[in-house]
Amino acid sequence: MVVCFAPSVIASVWLDGGMAKMQALDKVTARISTLTVRVGVPRRFGRLEVVVKRCAFHPPEEPPENAAFVTIHDLGYGNSTSPQKVFSGWMFSSSPAISTLEHPVYDINLLACDVN
Repeated sequence: MVVCFAPSVIASVWLDGGMAKMQALDKVTARISTLTVRVGVPRRFGRLEVVVKRCAFHPPEEPPENAAFVTIHDLGYGNSTSPQKVFSGWMFSSSPAISTLEHPVYDINLLACDVN
């Protein structure tokens, strides 16, 4: 008699958040700031413009994880340059080293998503 077991499928539940909490580092001044960015609303940090397009998180009964799709533009200095896209992609709170903005002046990573 042969017994076959179906592979277990683990489905993750994601809850949509309306706000992302991000950590921003200005490397020139060595100041760390916490940014609160509403989904769909641009937020300035230094010469960067951060836009969170989606923010989602796991419910409390699952392992903690937050994910946000973020676009970041470097606005440059003055009106002489056009904005340059320096980051576009998913950021994960559990893996900041593989999904963070690395810029000559700034670093930005995701801390958490919130419902508000």
